[in-house]
Amino acid sequence: MIKPGHLDPDYLRYELHRMWVVEATLKPGARHINPRRTFYVDEDSWGILILDHYDGQGNLWRYSEAPSVNYYEVPTFWATLETHHDLKSGRYISLLLDNEDTPLDFSFQTSPENFSPQNLRSRGIR
Repeated sequence: MIKPGHLDPDYLRYELHRMWVVEATLKPGARHINPRRTFYVDEDSWGILILDHYDGQGNLWRYSEAPSVNYYEVPTFWATLETHHDLKSGRYISLLLDNEDTPLDFSFQTSPENFSPQNLRSRGIR
């Protein structure tokens, strides 16, 4: 599945999705490794599925993708892996491959009280 330079396209499946395109630019006076990024957000899940990273000269430098699957039994739409490509060096990395893991456990439950200032302090989060 992992080939030199890219993932094997025989294992990838693409479908048309309605996407929101969000252009993010650096505010004046601020510094960041990516002064401009373009986020492609899936309209149904609000997950960022594709991300273009631009360098200081405005050229496309890096490309990130999160191929996703629909977990009908939960139901949720979730990334099954992430790839990050450096287009200048030709390198890429794939993370979070879950094809050999046990199935994801989506049973975790939470409530708004878990995020109160008092509860966060009790966990040592400031």
